[in-house]
Amino acid sequence: MKMRYVSQFMIALAVLVFVGQASAQVNPTQSAVTEDSMFEALGSNSNAVAGRVSIPDTSAGNLIKPDNKAWAALQDGTIQTLSVVAVVGMVGLLALFYMVRGRIQVDSGMSGLKILRFGAIDRFAHWTLAATFIILAISGLNLIIGNAVILPLIGENAFGALSAFGKIAHNYLAWPFMLALALIFVLWVIDNIPDKVDLEWIKQGGGLLKKGVHPPAKKFNAGQKVIFWSVILGGAGLSFTGVMLLFPGFAGAPADWQLYQTIHALIAAALSAIIIAHIYIGSVGMEGAFDAMGSGEVDVNWAKEHHGLWVEQEKAKPAKDGALSTPAE
Repeated sequence: MKMRYVSQFMIALAVLVFVGQASAQVNPTQSAVTEDSMFEALGSNSNAVAGRVSIPDTSAGNLIKPDNKAWAALQDGTIQTLSVVAVVGMVGLLALFYMVRGRIQVDSGMSGLKILRFGAIDRFAHWTLAATFIILAISGLNLIIGNAVILPLIGENAFGALSAFGKIAHNYLAWPFMLALALIFVLWVIDNIPDKVDLEWIKQGGGLLKKGVHPPAKKFNAGQKVIFWSVILGGAGLSFTGVMLLFPGFAGAPADWQLYQTIHALIAAALSAIIIAHIYIGSVGMEGAFDAMGSGEVDVNWAKEHHGLWVEQEKAKPAKDGALSTPAE
């Protein structure tokens, strides 16, 4: 009996010592404590609510850090708004452009003659990059707006399963995305160096705004070069910040990986808007454009109107190079 009383006394003494050391901190284990009351008690200048952990990373013991509230508000406010505006805004602009301009047709009509534009390796790299980016973008967007938009529509169970699958897909598909990005750079960088021809293309609006206008262009026009460098630079930014988020131990302090997460989200929103425009112009927006990455061969008249200088370069190559699958004349 005496031993039991001694044990109880020691426990009570330990609790008193802990309370004295914790001072004004809120005990997060109390059932009556709510998140709001903890934040209210903590205030902006209070210490973090933390426990003890047995692993080397002592920051893992942090339960609540008051200085994280600003970051959380940024994610649920500004980042969420910018992401929605970027995606929905671009879709709206393209819909308006389609209603005004319609589908861009081949003015001279399809010739039925084909010219090889992209080989198998080019198309493999493109579709690998495209497929992985789309899944990464959707799964990432779910983290930004999922709670507000998707959760009320499909319910907690379905949303939980969707988010768990999305996290796995996001983490693992990042690697083939980065490999395809590097391959795209190696394959196409030489044809995406800006030159004087691009200035004329820009002056004429790329021929997109007015029927019958066909500015000169090489294999990639100025608009495609903008997309190329946006994908390369934006993809590199996503890759670096993404790796830091996958391995936060390399990122540094919590403030560092919070910064990386914010940069990651902003780049993803901007690049998603650009890719939506690219998908539009390469599918419903322009007649004959999809063939470039579909079969790899495009109609000669389409090529002459949109990439006339490139066609001339291909025609000048020796026949054994196989640049033209059929005569251009």
